[in-house]
Amino acid sequence: MKVTVKYFGLVAEAAEKSEEVMEFDGTLTASELKAKCLNGLSITDKESIQIAVNQNLDDKTTLKDGDEVALLPPFAGG
Repeated sequence: MKVTVKYFGLVAEAAEKSEEVMEFDGTLTASELKAKCLNGLSITDKESIQIAVNQNLDDKTTLKDGDEVALLPPFAGG
């Protein structure tokens, strides 16, 4: 299975890239992919990073071939 992972904000800075294609065997949930992607990055609050699958915020989705996954930093505003 191949998925495209897009990194935004501080996640992109920590990963030193904005996008990559990752290939996996078997099944993987969005939250498992998040853990794999954030492992080893210098982000202090990894729990604050949200994950979107095909532009829908959902960390429980089981990924499918061709999915687009975005790792999003915390949003601020008002």
